Amino acid sequence: MKVYVNTENKNWKKYKINFEKIANAAVSSAHKDSEVSITLVDDKQIHKLNRKYRGINKPTNVLSFELGDDVLLGDVFISLDTVKREAKDAGISVEEHVAHMVVHGVLHLQGYDHIKDSEAKIMENKEIQILKKLGYKNPYEEDFVCNDKSCCPGRFITKIESVKIRENSFLWYLTAGVLGVLTSFGFAPFYLWMLSLIGIGGMYALCTKQKKHISFLKSWILAFPFGAFYGIAMFWWVLNSIYVIPELTAQFAVWTIPALIGIGILCGVILSLPFAVVRYCNRKPMQRAILFACIWTLVLWGREWFLTGFPWNPISNITMNIPMVVNSMSLWGALGLSFVIIGLIASFVELLRNKKSNWFVFVLYVVLFLIGCAFGYHNMKSADNIANKTQLIRIVQPAQAAVYKMPTSRQEAQEIATQKIRDLFVWATSDKSENPDLIVFPETAYPYTVVNNDFPLSRVLNANVIMGANYYHENKMYNSMVVADKDGRVQHIYSKSHLVPFGEYRPFGDIIPTPGQLTSGNGKEIISIDMNEGKFVFAPAICYEIIFSDSLIPNNEMPDAIINITNDTWFGRTPGVYQHLDMVRRYAIESGVPVVRSNYSGISAFIASDGNIISLMPVGQTGSIDGFVWGSHITLYRIIGRNLWMAFILMFSIFASISISLFQKKD
Repeated sequence: MKVYVNTENKNWKKYKINFEKIANAAVSSAHKDSEVSITLVDDKQIHKLNRKYRGINKPTNVLSFELGDDVLLGDVFISLDTVKREAKDAGISVEEHVAHMVVHGVLHLQGYDHIKDSEAKIMENKEIQILKKLGYKNPYEEDFVCNDKSCCPGRFITKIESVKIRENSFLWYLTAGVLGVLTSFGFAPFYLWMLSLIGIGGMYALCTKQKKHISFLKSWILAFPFGAFYGIAMFWWVLNSIYVIPELTAQFAVWTIPALIGIGILCGVILSLPFAVVRYCNRKPMQRAILFACIWTLVLWGREWFLTGFPWNPISNITMNIPMVVNSMSLWGALGLSFVIIGLIASFVELLRNKKSNWFVFVLYVVLFLIGCAFGYHNMKSADNIANKTQLIRIVQPAQAAVYKMPTSRQEAQEIATQKIRDLFVWATSDKSENPDLIVFPETAYPYTVVNNDFPLSRVLNANVIMGANYYHENKMYNSMVVADKDGRVQHIYSKSHLVPFGEYRPFGDIIPTPGQLTSGNGKEIISIDMNEGKFVFAPAICYEIIFSDSLIPNNEMPDAIINITNDTWFGRTPGVYQHLDMVRRYAIESGVPVVRSNYSGISAFIASDGNIISLMPVGQTGSIDGFVWGSHITLYRIIGRNLWMAFILMFSIFASISISLFQKKD
C-alpha cells in the first residue's frame, strides 16, 4: 500500500517513525494496492477539523476520514501535542503511541469502529495483534481506552454512513424496505421524483459501504426487501380488479394475500438484482457505478420478456413532467434514459464519498444527460409539425360500472347488450355539431361476439368505426379490435398478442384460477382506413400492448398515429390508471408517433408525439371528445430499436470500465 506522509508541524521532524511500515501492517490483503494519506499536525489544526467535521469543540489524538474508495482509503490526521501528553501519562514513548494511532486510524478507514462496546472489543483485539507484530506491547494493558469518538470517520457521506446499520439485522431489512417504498413515489400520480432518487441512492450507498465479502446468494437476500416493497408499492393496484365485480370477488378474494405475497417475492427476486450484484462484486467505485446502471437496465430489458413481459414503470418515467428530459427517450428510449438516471444516482453517491477520484464517471453521465436533453428539445420541435394533421377523430368513453356487464340470465344478457348498443350510439352522437371521419370505441365495448363481417353499428353511425370486441374464429376466442367502414362491413380485425397472465391466459395451467383463456394474435400490424380526404394509416394496440418498446410499428412503416383501445375499469382510480397513461406517453415519445387512446373507464386522450397530452377525458367521465393528431415522425430510437440499444449499453459499460482501469493504473 502506498502511504503519503504530509508534515504540517515542524516539531514532528525530530521523531524517526516508519509510517509506511506501520500503515501496511494495519491494512488487510484486500487493500494492498490502496493508498492512504497521513497528515501530521498539532492541536490547533486538529481542533479545527474536529469542530468542523465532527461538531466536537476540542482537539483529539487522531482523526480518520474514510473516502469509501477501494483505492484511496482516506486520510488520517495525528496531533503531536495530544499524542505527547497521552504518551507521557501512559509511560510510553511518543514513537510507540504514534504507531498505535496510525494503526487505529488505518483500521477506521477499513470500516472498524468503537462506538459500541462490541465493536470496540473487535477493534482493540485487532490493534493488539498488529502492534504485537510490530514489536509493541498491548496498549490497553495500562487501561488506556479510546473513549474519544472523534476519530471515527466523518465527511458528509461518511456521516450518513456512520449510522451503523448492521447487515442481516432487523434495521437493515426495515431500511431496505422503506427505501423501496420511497422509490415508488416518483411515478404517477405523485411524481415525487426526488424520493425515487433518494430511495435508489440510499440503497446503493447502504450496499456499497459494506466491505466484508459475502456470497452472491447472501447479497441477494440482503437486497431482497428493497425489491419486494418497491414492487408491492408499485403493483398493489392490480389486485383492485378482484373487487370490482361481486361474482369475481366471491371467487378470487381468497387469493388477495397470496397474490400480494407473490408480487413481493417476484419483485424481490428481480428488482433487487442490481443491488445484489454491486454488493457481491468487489469493484472500484467508478466501475461499480457503471455496473449498477448496466445491471439495472438489463433487468428492465429482461422484464420485456418474462411471462410475455411486464416492463411497467421504467425509472425513466419519473421524469414524465420534465418535458425536455423525458423527450430524450426519442434518442435512447426508456432503456437509455433509465441507464443515465441510475448512472447519475450511483456516480453521485461515489462522488460524495470521494470528490478527488470519483468525479470522472459522474461528469460522463452528466454529458450523456445533456446530450439526451438536446435530442429531447429536437423531438419537441418535430412534434409541432402540423403538416400531417389527421382528419377529425372522436373518442368515446362509456365509463359504465363493470358490474353492469355481468348478467344473471340469457334474457338479461340480451337486454343489457341492446341497451349498451343504444348507449354507445348516444355517446357517439349527442352534443356534437360535426360528423367525425373516425369514431374510436374502447376495448371490450361491443357487447356481442364478432363471428362474421357484418357490423351494423358503423352503418347506423355513418362513420368509420374502431371497436373493441371479442372475436370467435376456428374454435378460438380473441380479444380484438374491429375496424368497420361506414357501410357496416368489417374491413379488418386485429387481435391482441400480448395477453395478460392470470387475467387472459393461464401461464401455469390450472394451478392458479384464471377468469379467461384467450388466444394471442399475430403481433404488430399497420392498418389503413379510407377517409373522405384520403387514407388514415395507424398501428393498432390493445390495452397494455403499448407498454412494450418496439411492439407496434413494423420496420420502415410511417403511420399517422397509434390507436390504443383499453379498459382500465378494473383498477378504479388507483395509481395504475395514471401510470398506464404515462406508459402510453412514453411510447409516443420513443416512436415519434401520436396516440389516440380510447379507455372504457380510465383516461381517454389525444397524445402528441412528444408525449404531451393534447386533450383528455378524466377517470369515470362518460361521453366523447373530438380531436386531431399530427407530428408523426421517425425518431433515432425507432431506427436503432430496443435490443440494439441494450447491446450499445452493454458495450459502453464494458469499454468505460476497461478505460477506467487503464486510467487508474496509469495514474
